[in-house]
Amino acid sequence: MKILLTGVTGQLGHHLQRQLGQQHEIIAPQRTTLDLADTDNIREFVRATQPQLIIHPAAYTAVDKAETDAALAHQINAVAPGILANEAKKLGIGLIHYSTDYVFDGTLRNTDGSLSAYRESDRVNPLNVYGKTKLAGEQAIIASGCEYLIFRTSWVYSLFGKNFLLTMLRLAKERDALRVVNDQWGAPTSAGWLSDATSQIVKQLTSSTDAAHWWKQHTGIYHMTTAGHTSWCGFTEEILRLAQEHGLLERIPGLTGIPSSEYPTPAARPVNSRLDIGLLEQHFGISTPSWQTALARCLSEH
Repeated sequence: MKILLTGVTGQLGHHLQRQLGQQHEIIAPQRTTLDLADTDNIREFVRATQPQLIIHPAAYTAVDKAETDAALAHQINAVAPGILANEAKKLGIGLIHYSTDYVFDGTLRNTDGSLSAYRESDRVNPLNVYGKTKLAGEQAIIASGCEYLIFRTSWVYSLFGKNFLLTMLRLAKERDALRVVNDQWGAPTSAGWLSDATSQIVKQLTSSTDAAHWWKQHTGIYHMTTAGHTSWCGFTEEILRLAQEHGLLERIPGLTGIPSSEYPTPAARPVNSRLDIGLLEQHFGISTPSWQTALARCLSEH
């Protein structure tokens, strides 16, 4: 299958290109070739390459910077996905798109007051510009009428690019003590596992004898994260432990959990980023590892 894959310089795009490229013809444009801020360029590129599937992990992901760079964030996260979806509709092909836990405000709780995992149908209410632009991208895709899979994920990391894992590994070597937020909750999700899960779903699509029927059965929004949840501080603790175990750190610095109020950021973050992954498992039979297992696998590949 000929697949147009965006964002190959990012964490997920990097993994997807490496994995899907073993079985499929991958069109993997650099930013100079496919500029997501240029609507005409997007249309022309899709029409020139005539893909059979579009996979779109590219996004404006600088959450804090988006607060003062809202126009560009909107163009890349909201307008560009809508154009890709419209072009997919014209070609009669499907679109796989990645969204975020930040479409929610993080206030969902059970009747006993404990945090509850968000389902796909729960009310969206983003707190920051990044979340608002990603939600607008979801809505533009749905409005296009194309066949689509929107995968909302959270706290993505890998040994490639820029992310929380690499930041903590760097700081652990530079500092004797770390202070990390301990009152925001979510599922750290490995870009490698996201790529594995996506590849399994693409395999299901390509092995289907009736692709049109497959899309009608599966089109929709799904939550795609690893299993379980932790805080940023809990994530850091496991990073440090496993990094030392795998020889990436000679010593572990002191670690102190702090409230979000002691680490103010330009963009507000949801307290609760937990996503219910039952629908993904039900529809695609995806085996979801714990976040700890996925992290251990990631660090073992250094």
